Amino acid sequence: MTALERDPSASAQARSGAASAPLLRVRDLAITHVGEDAATPAAVSFDIAVGDVVLLLGPSGSGKSTLTLALDGLIPQAVAADVRGTIEVAGRDVATSTVAELSTQVGMVFQDPDAQLVTGTLLDEVAFGPENLRMPVADVLARSESALRRVGLWERRTENPDRLSGGGRQRLAIACALAMGSPLLVLDEPTANLDPQGIEEVYAALAELVAGGDQAILLVEHNLDAAIGFVDRAVVLDQKGRLVADGTVDAVLRGRAAELHAMGVWLPISALAALRLRRAGFVLDPLPLTPDELRTALEAAEVPASLASPAAKPPVLADSTRAGMPDTHGHDEKEWFGRRTEEGPLISVRGLSLRRGRTEVLHEIDLDVRRGEFVAVVGANGAGKTSLIQAIAGVVPPPRGTVHVDGLDIGRTDTRTLSSRIGFVFQNPEHQFIAGTVFDELAHGLRLQRLPDAQVRERTEALLERFGLAAKAHTHPFLLSGGQKRRLSVGTALVAGAPVLALDEPTFGQDRARADELLGLLRELNREGTTILAVTHDMQLVSEYADRMVVLSGGRLLADGTTAAVFADADTIERAGLRLPPLGRALHGLRHHPELAGMARLSDLPGGPS
Repeated sequence: MTALERDPSASAQARSGAASAPLLRVRDLAITHVGEDAATPAAVSFDIAVGDVVLLLGPSGSGKSTLTLALDGLIPQAVAADVRGTIEVAGRDVATSTVAELSTQVGMVFQDPDAQLVTGTLLDEVAFGPENLRMPVADVLARSESALRRVGLWERRTENPDRLSGGGRQRLAIACALAMGSPLLVLDEPTANLDPQGIEEVYAALAELVAGGDQAILLVEHNLDAAIGFVDRAVVLDQKGRLVADGTVDAVLRGRAAELHAMGVWLPISALAALRLRRAGFVLDPLPLTPDELRTALEAAEVPASLASPAAKPPVLADSTRAGMPDTHGHDEKEWFGRRTEEGPLISVRGLSLRRGRTEVLHEIDLDVRRGEFVAVVGANGAGKTSLIQAIAGVVPPPRGTVHVDGLDIGRTDTRTLSSRIGFVFQNPEHQFIAGTVFDELAHGLRLQRLPDAQVRERTEALLERFGLAAKAHTHPFLLSGGQKRRLSVGTALVAGAPVLALDEPTFGQDRARADELLGLLRELNREGTTILAVTHDMQLVSEYADRMVVLSGGRLLADGTTAAVFADADTIERAGLRLPPLGRALHGLRHHPELAGMARLSDLPGGPS
């Protein structure tokens, strides 16, 4: 059993002991935000017992984060909303309890750990909560030490949290929740901003926590490839916030995968691949959920009759692609590199070094990007990815003369001119919202161009429809769900029609349907000539969409080449703290079906669109 796998008997035993008194009891919960007509979630009921590890799934806007914030009273006590139904935690009615009282029962860990870290050392951070409950000093120290030891951070207790990796800060946030003695731990996309190593650290720590069966976890997570070996149950909300499934991972994710996929719910990449291969005639039963399961199932599966003839079989891809990644999305590699060499760069970076405070985050970066490329910027947390694209986009001022975009020196260009050359999408959408409604947020860039009102309205309404935000036109941007905020932030960057679009974690907070829609739009724009720079931790996204990978490590350029060539270099991938994409791991070196062995994109697989 790996660090991320759990013994299902542990939670079963815990449930049997707590069957008469669930730790969490939710009945007919419906929450309507101020200014909204519909409740999301809507009349939801479920229980969680000690020892349960429950995955809460649903499309963007279904009310997942809203539900979690209601469990400890933050909604409606800190965020105004109309709450109907009942929530009980350890027998305590949430409606008649304060947030401080509930904090000893429900520990919250948010998407961004930095939003809840406030002190100068790890020990002070973990002690902060118990101290505010006026506990005796000895009890505060005992709780803090126990919590830090449980997440593997006790030896670093005197360090500043800023010195931790992204995964380390998330483990610290978990320790803070544990120190409150909360039996229910609620995590809202705890790995959304983490590199592969950080994700492994967080789930290894969580697996240790639940191994004893004395706590329960409710997890909101889009990265199911990381979470699938950790959870034992899934609760699913639909687009309208209604409960549509509640059962074991096997019953829900394996048994109802096609239904969930159609709803726009994220599934593990291996499950998406298996659904596609099933349509091509492969018998894959039960449905694989992990790369190892998919590989094992395919090695045992016969070639479908529809693919048995040589003419029907997908071609065996070249060895360079067999390493796991597509080359250049159908372009001949020599022709592609030749075109890059012949054309002058659209973006030119020379000797770029950048400091944040006293820390130098980029060291002598040289980089050219040609017009029409789709470039993924990857690396571990703290590698300098965001700093690089922010410097290119002029979000942070680079040293003069080091960055040029379409002939403009970024360090000497005014904001209006710069926005007509490059659009930037922040990792946290709220950082770029300035208007009071979604409509005005999108219209702002068009109004700056002094377009006629009728044209502004027409183009804004078209973008609202394209991004699924028409019903939210008059809503304040801060009241949107996380996925809706991301779509709005991309729309505001696209509205000016700049030839370069730079995005920091573009699929963060998105459901599968909206992520597919957004990435399809980016691919369409790229094919029409827009140059795309995307920072991401999602290696499958890189494999599906990027022509080229730029790998950073410690603020330095570690690798730069076609996606296939970079992923073929195992040493570079390891040094950068990255991992091969799930599909690449599942299919690489497949013996029984060599025609599949070189594929790395879902779209390459037989079986038609997912």
